[in-house]
Amino acid sequence: MKVTGLVRVGRNVRDLDSAVVFYREALGFQPVGTAVDDALLADVLGVERVRWLRMRVGAMEIELSECFPAGAAYPASLRANDLVFQHIAIVATDITAASGRVLRVGAEAISSFGPVHLPVSAGDVSAFKFRDPEGHPLEFLQFPDGAGRLEAGFDHSAICVSNVEESVGFYGELGLVLGSRQVNQGREQDVLDGLAGVSVDVVALLPARPTPHVELLGYRAPLAGTAAGYAPGDICADRLIFGAAEGGVRMRRDPDGHVILIDGRG
Repeated sequence: MKVTGLVRVGRNVRDLDSAVVFYREALGFQPVGTAVDDALLADVLGVERVRWLRMRVGAMEIELSECFPAGAAYPASLRANDLVFQHIAIVATDITAASGRVLRVGAEAISSFGPVHLPVSAGDVSAFKFRDPEGHPLEFLQFPDGAGRLEAGFDHSAICVSNVEESVGFYGELGLVLGSRQVNQGREQDVLDGLAGVSVDVVALLPARPTPHVELLGYRAPLAGTAAGYAPGDICADRLIFGAAEGGVRMRRDPDGHVILIDGRG
């Protein structure tokens, strides 16, 4: 089945009300309507109940979901090159101010020394990775020409993969096409990821409709593990939610176990 676009990213949280406050006050997302109980999604995820609230920044949305019973907490040991790792990259105009703001209200830095400017070969952007209060990873991006505002939304959702070619093939079957590909390495990438000796294939996959894109991160030496070991209701089990022409909701997992939701409900 071909998808129409990445309509939002789903993120499980242990406390929906607290998560909404953080994403609104620290990141600028605004609630879209009120919290909704979704019986169909609960059935697809294999939980008793799901209560979610969608939040928007610009035209881009995330879906914060509280599952009942609550899934396992985000593992504290996971690092930026673990195969479970999945982040949302948000566009900022003043990355220094933005990173300082989130750290003051409960975020935890992943990047070693604050925002870092990546070389031209790695996109010529400034970036900063961090975790929200429940452990979910996020990233700020600031483009060199000042293009984009925080209100413009998020740029992509990135997932770590063990085999880039296999993942390109899987997402290609869904209708995503190769946008760009590069290898990031060196001190700047080490600082960004809070790691040492990083070498990572960065592959942008674009949907048919202009939306945030999917970014594959193929670390040359990924940590052991797979997202397949986590239940869809666990806190680390983010969901790439794609639109489709057909109705209903279907769940799939990519080759590394990341949860894919195809939602044709509009």
